[in-house]
Amino acid sequence: MAGRWKRKVGIGVLMIAVLLAIGVTFTVGWRPVIGPKSRALTSVTFESTPARMERGRYLVEGVVGCFDCHSPHKEPGGPIVEDQRGAGQIFAEGGDFPGRCVAPNITPDKETGAGNWTDDMLARAIREGIGHDGRALFPIMPYGKFREMSDEDLASVIVYVRAAAPVRSQLPKTEIKFPLNRLINNAPQPILAPVPQPDLSEPVKRGAYMTALGACADCHTPQDKGQPIAGLDMAGGAVFGDAAAANITPDATGISYYDEALFGQAIRTGFVRARKLSYAMPWLVYRNMSDEDLKAIFAYTHTLASVKHRVDNSEPPTKCKLCHLTHGGGEKN
Repeated sequence: MAGRWKRKVGIGVLMIAVLLAIGVTFTVGWRPVIGPKSRALTSVTFESTPARMERGRYLVEGVVGCFDCHSPHKEPGGPIVEDQRGAGQIFAEGGDFPGRCVAPNITPDKETGAGNWTDDMLARAIREGIGHDGRALFPIMPYGKFREMSDEDLASVIVYVRAAAPVRSQLPKTEIKFPLNRLINNAPQPILAPVPQPDLSEPVKRGAYMTALGACADCHTPQDKGQPIAGLDMAGGAVFGDAAAANITPDATGISYYDEALFGQAIRTGFVRARKLSYAMPWLVYRNMSDEDLKAIFAYTHTLASVKHRVDNSEPPTKCKLCHLTHGGGEKN
């Protein structure tokens, strides 16, 4: 009898294990348990050339905004502290954030920065979301969008960042609370094929590429549990501090009233006529973009699907039935 009972218990435990395995496989997957997907590092190095330095300067200072995130600021949304350029900062901690997210020191300092990181460690972090130590990076780092960055533009960004002055700045490590610290293992994806330079000859295609490098969708598309909400692409509503990201689709509730000049003025000055943009909009970075690229981005926004989603920061925050977030004018949707 005892042997039969043990066999039944054993079979029961086995069945439970199989059911759990099936459940994990078809829900969150095994990455939270076994770690993120990643490729082996290579010995690739990127030669510093004048052309790469110039292209890297343009991308880092005007589009990608590496130092804007990886530097302390004098005030929220204001200029960075120049003598701490690239020295990192605690990007998010406490409040609604589940733990602490640190934008690390990416200067060439060998003790506290990226001085001992290889070029491919940087490349893998920027486009694939794997840190120099092999961990999955929290997706506040927009590697999901940077995947579209061409190999040559990636090389230019790394060459320019490498040329920054080394700054000694010891920061704590990123610590994300369970279970999110395990779930983010699903985010990184290795790049196993060359990424060519896209066609930049047509304004809309150029605008699409620059919008990806600027990670515009990460702020302007509302999310639910870290995933973009279907049907609300670029339709705003995500709240950053005291303001929600705008609907930038061509709908009447979006930026249909913008013309090319007004769009350029907003990015260059941080004002839409008399209305000041929220500090969360990094216009201090984007204002360094060329007229050609800003016009191309504006052209691209007019190809987006129009989405009716009222987001108005001049009105009290209320619950929105479309995005299920609380933002200005939410009850009018």
